[in-house]
Amino acid sequence: MTISDARTRIDKLKSVINDYRYRYHVLDESTMSESAADSLKHELSLLEEQFPSLITPDSPTQRVAGKPLDAFKKVAHKYPMMSLQDVFNRSEIESWLKRINKLLPTGFANRDTQEFFVDVKMDGLACALVYQDGVLIQGLTRGDSSIGEDMTQNVKALNNVPLVLRYSENFPFMNKGRTEIRGEIVMYKEDFDKLNEKRKLSGDDLFKNPRNLAAGTMRQLDSKLVEDRPLHFIGYDVLYEDAANIRLYSNAYNSMQESGITTGKPADTLFSVEDVMAYIDKWEKKRSELKYQTDGVVIKLNQRPLYDQLGTVGKAPRGAVAYKYPAEEAATVVKDIVISIGRTGAATPVAVFDPVTVAGTTVQHASLHNADEIDRKDIRIGDTVVIYKAGDIIPQVQKVITELRPDGSKRFRYEAELKRQYPDLSFARSDGDVVYRVTNQSNDVMLKRGLQHFASRAALDIDGLGEKNVVTLVDANLVDDFADIYSLTQSQLESLDRFATLSASKLLSAINEKRQPPLSKFIFGLGIRHVGAQTAVDLANTFKKLDTLGTATYDQLKNVEGIGDIVADSVLAWFVSDDNQALLAKFRRLAVWPQDVERRTDGKLQGKSFVITGTLDSMSRDEAADKLRSLGATFQSSITKSTSYLVMGTKAGQSKAIKAQKLGVQVIHEEQLREML
Repeated sequence: MTISDARTRIDKLKSVINDYRYRYHVLDESTMSESAADSLKHELSLLEEQFPSLITPDSPTQRVAGKPLDAFKKVAHKYPMMSLQDVFNRSEIESWLKRINKLLPTGFANRDTQEFFVDVKMDGLACALVYQDGVLIQGLTRGDSSIGEDMTQNVKALNNVPLVLRYSENFPFMNKGRTEIRGEIVMYKEDFDKLNEKRKLSGDDLFKNPRNLAAGTMRQLDSKLVEDRPLHFIGYDVLYEDAANIRLYSNAYNSMQESGITTGKPADTLFSVEDVMAYIDKWEKKRSELKYQTDGVVIKLNQRPLYDQLGTVGKAPRGAVAYKYPAEEAATVVKDIVISIGRTGAATPVAVFDPVTVAGTTVQHASLHNADEIDRKDIRIGDTVVIYKAGDIIPQVQKVITELRPDGSKRFRYEAELKRQYPDLSFARSDGDVVYRVTNQSNDVMLKRGLQHFASRAALDIDGLGEKNVVTLVDANLVDDFADIYSLTQSQLESLDRFATLSASKLLSAINEKRQPPLSKFIFGLGIRHVGAQTAVDLANTFKKLDTLGTATYDQLKNVEGIGDIVADSVLAWFVSDDNQALLAKFRRLAVWPQDVERRTDGKLQGKSFVITGTLDSMSRDEAADKLRSLGATFQSSITKSTSYLVMGTKAGQSKAIKAQKLGVQVIHEEQLREML
């Protein structure tokens, strides 16, 4: 790999990882499984190790997490809460030992003197408990490693956290001066299942996984809710002002246990790499027996003076690593294969299958990458496939279980499907390329059309961003996607022939006014195939948030009135596209995101459906549609049995009036419509 290729790959990795980490650590939202994110970070660290000149201060390898939430008081950690370097096999553990052996006193490399402390890695919310003279005075989250969030009241609500440490004759110093205990706040799997069972019986939405529920609960401002939910703090380290008091990590565990702090039961002291690998294998097989979720094993040098002597590299200590277990796998049935067209014109096949849980998250689609991949694995609609989430953001199809293939199944004919799904487009595959691309429209043409639609009155309604200005911006290479308009500057616009100081200022103002547009307008503006203005409204009203729509299952989409197989497949395909996920991430970085929909049932036209034909004198059709929707009505493009009113404007034809009469739909005129509005 050249340094240029490495730079490109590193930039993409940083973008994806930073977005994931911000959501995971600050918002407590999960955009991918931890195993997927860990794999991306591992790849990034290997690339930076190979090309050290490309390491930058903003790299995810040089930081731990995102900014803390503003809902709680920010407090600086006395000692940074660092993360650990990930390893995935024995050879990487041995490489870690070789590196630290070079920095340690002679003799450590001797087999007889190696001493490791290992424990199962808990999947929870990292937290630090601060005791002064044995009394709990503070509970802090990790935050961004240097500054955490003060959640003392919520921590006190955890039943297994002692408000006063028990006195121990073996470790009397624990009750003198400042003692900091670090650990994870977790919810036991059994308790999580019981909570979900209750929610299922009451008809409430189910929680996704114990980790997210634990973190979300601790984010609540009302400590009563924390008290009502069965959360546990499990300690893994003690930091004391005089480090000489705790010279072994195994002693740290003993001191916590004797002081009344819950610790990880599987923790052990080992003396060789063979013992460490045996421990890893043992708990990989027995991980289902643990009370809490785990994704690996923490391996430390047991001697704390040696550990401290090694120091840190970036934001990770040299004296410890986290061994990550492979991601879980699951089998499911391919219901359909749809082809998504990205903003560059690339056609990407996407498998849509029955929702299945993999590594704690629900998965319902996977990129099949290209036609060659489909042919190589012979993936067909109706096949039972094994999927996994080991190394990529998007789940992967590992293999087809051909023994379960239904009778009469046929190979997927890629070019025929392109013609069927996109009859108005032409595609070609150049020599040496594995991707089919649109040929009858250039990338710039697609971008111009898409951006015009995004800024149109029916979508975001950005005043001044009409066809001519869109063409000017694209031709000047100032925008490569929809999000780029929010990065435009006054000087950039004034450098173009079409803009003076005032016109440039007006356009920037109009763009900035639409940083938090209505959700339905934003969905429509994205240009998702088969999603019209009313369908966008229906999706927004059903899912309330863009993130919720982006993770909706096939069945959830089909449950929306008026949405069938074609629209459901199209929405799933849009959100699984790499290009589209990168676009959404870019919108977030630029502080552009649609407003959540507030629940309301008080619209005076709730349940009524309208069709307008002809021209309205007092308003445009789009304006009328917006006003109707704001009052709870549905705006339709054609008359059906569900239509309540047909509005006859000027210059209206008679075909819709005739159909309305046949279906018993009431016909009204603009004056009556205005009275309703």
